[in-house]
Amino acid sequence: MNPSPEKTDTIKKPVFAGAWPVFALLLSINLFNYVDRQVLYAVFPLLKTDLKLSDTALGFLGSSFMLVYMFCAPAIGYLADSGRRPFWLGAGTILWSMATALAGIVKNYTQLLFARSAVGIGEAAYTTVAPSYLAEYFSPEMRGRIMGFFSAATPVGSAIGYIAGGLIAQHFGWRAAFYAVGIPGLLLGIAALKLPDSRLSSASAQPPRLSDYLQLLKNRVFLFTSLSAAAATFTLGGLAAWMPTYFTRYFGYTVGQAGLAFGALTVTAGLLGSLFGGYAADWLLKRSKDAYFTVSACGFCISIPFGLAALHAQCPQSALVFFFIAETAVFAYSGPLNAAIIACSPENRRSMAFAAFVFIMHALGDAFSPTAIGALSDMFSLKTAVSACIGVLGFAALFSLLAAAANRGKN
Repeated sequence: MNPSPEKTDTIKKPVFAGAWPVFALLLSINLFNYVDRQVLYAVFPLLKTDLKLSDTALGFLGSSFMLVYMFCAPAIGYLADSGRRPFWLGAGTILWSMATALAGIVKNYTQLLFARSAVGIGEAAYTTVAPSYLAEYFSPEMRGRIMGFFSAATPVGSAIGYIAGGLIAQHFGWRAAFYAVGIPGLLLGIAALKLPDSRLSSASAQPPRLSDYLQLLKNRVFLFTSLSAAAATFTLGGLAAWMPTYFTRYFGYTVGQAGLAFGALTVTAGLLGSLFGGYAADWLLKRSKDAYFTVSACGFCISIPFGLAALHAQCPQSALVFFFIAETAVFAYSGPLNAAIIACSPENRRSMAFAAFVFIMHALGDAFSPTAIGALSDMFSLKTAVSACIGVLGFAALFSLLAAAANRGKN
């Protein structure tokens, strides 16, 4: 049984026994979390042709996943804080991996919609438990970096989903893409089932109550942090869904080329942004209580002008450069804001805290941004729709600053 984070402040031990194997396993699972999630978007053009879908219908495939994902999260967070968390880590991983592979055998849009929605149940189980479970193996002084590395699985997994999904689909069809990315998660999920629960018995002595969610919403630091992440997720979710299609429409890329180009951009920018944001926040935390929020707000403000410049670029090379700078800046929020949620929530309610965080982040973020962009694209143009999506990052910066002000008042 590992020490609690509060105990680490006394003994000043930054890493506990078994921390790095657990980190490696959960990071690997988080990687496939985003591979399985983003492979759908790489095959959008093929699905549109094969199943004869509108852009709105395509966008709703992403939104349906998010709706199921966010509504399942609060119930799973409550159950996870009530019992053994590794069960939810492993079972969730196995479930979403099976659902991804089964998407390859669907015959129509309704069946595909059901399969992608089922992925949301499994991913909700994993995402609500993994960050707080992992954080207990490291001291608070390291959590910005650890969450930065953990969050780096978002761009890396997304890139693999784009690249592998696009290339496999181009050569073997979109069904093969779902088969290929769904299988590895089954083995990782089985390994996660065998993890110990590192939570101290004293931390779990008080059983959680559903009313604890109301207490979290009264915490202004938690609320503004969640709203900031929601605005960022709106933009990132929308871009993840539509940028490969953007490059096929405006620059004549093939499905494979678009997936490779945007995938390579996303993995590089996401890695740099996530790691820089985590390290910068840990460094600044020694000097300022607002470190998590300052780093995030600066990244959001930098990303907006470069993202808009990319949409007005006259050649794909310039567009990719501008998008690279914009994505690097925006991804700086991922480690700091996850660490902020851990810092402002009780240890024995952290699965519930992340469940509420997930719900707010996706309910107001990417649960509907792919559909919204698709609808705006049908009414106006895809370029106009993506421009509006990038503008939402202004709200992300505002809420980060409000979280910083609330944090100063709390302390």
